Amino acid sequence: MGTISILTSNRQGNSLAMNQLLTTYGHHIIARLGVNVNRQCVEACPGLITLTLDTTQEIITELTAKLNAIADIKASMVIMMTE
Repeated sequence: MGTISILTSNRQGNSLAMNQLLTTYGHHIIARLGVNVNRQCVEACPGLITLTLDTTQEIITELTAKLNAIADIKASMVIMMTE
């Protein structure tokens, strides 16, 4: 079990690629919280998403690496519990 924090500097610009990836890994995600960092922003807005995953460390590491491969995204993980 672990978490991934995702910070994007352009929610609108990379939401499609990020959401497709999160859908692919959706069966590992048990919670998702999104925060609109700047509520007055209209375009190219920053955003923060926190995921809680119930899966292996390998899957969490893999998803984090794939998120970091998307432009304008910074993702970091914390492993809370190993099997």
